[in-house]
Amino acid sequence: MPHASSRDSTSPKRRALASPKEVADYLGVPVPTLYQWKYRGIGPQVHKVGKHLRYRWVEVDAWLDRDMDLAS
Repeated sequence: MPHASSRDSTSPKRRALASPKEVADYLGVPVPTLYQWKYRGIGPQVHKVGKHLRYRWVEVDAWLDRDMDLAS
């Protein structure tokens, strides 16, 4: 019987990895803003998967929580 990994606990609507478009839509910002944040080192952690950029939802949410804490 295969064991369940932590990746199986993600919502069926949201995969573990997201494209820049998905993250931009979620945050309500244009995709070029994500690229600028990546360049400046201020946005959510981004990973290269082959030639593609991908975000882990847990890291996006953690970054958003930290950013909200700093703003208050």
